[in-house]
Amino acid sequence: MAESNSTVRYSDEELAEFKVVIEDKLTKAQEQLESLERQIMDVSENTSDEHGGDWVDDSNINTEMEMLNNMAIRQRKYINDLNNALIRIRNKVYGICVVTGELIDKKRLNAVPTTTKAVHAKNMQKQNTRDRSPFRINQNSYVKEKKDEK
Repeated sequence: MAESNSTVRYSDEELAEFKVVIEDKLTKAQEQLESLERQIMDVSENTSDEHGGDWVDDSNINTEMEMLNNMAIRQRKYINDLNNALIRIRNKVYGICVVTGELIDKKRLNAVPTTTKAVHAKNMQKQNTRDRSPFRINQNSYVKEKKDEK
């Protein structure tokens, strides 16, 4: 059965190339996550006796733990996004924009392999979000009233 013109996707060979890139990034991301988790364990084990001694030290420790935890959360999300990209490759829908249904440019996919949107679709979405923003400081009626009263 011939594919219709509206059904466009990357070839199996191209998908295999993307898969290699994504699997490489996934391996590196998992290694980085393991390193972050080791750092979190080291900080929590080495500082458990020091809490309560000096509030500056406690603040620094808490700041470091928060930063490491945020980095680990971000890394887990990235790993999840990479795994989802591998699923899209398996389903042969990788590289198809979820907004427009068109192919996402290869350069974009190589730069951001987890993307699901073409650049113009992402920009349109950002613009629509900005336009729908219910509140902007310069449109605040209370601010305008105070300026008018002066």
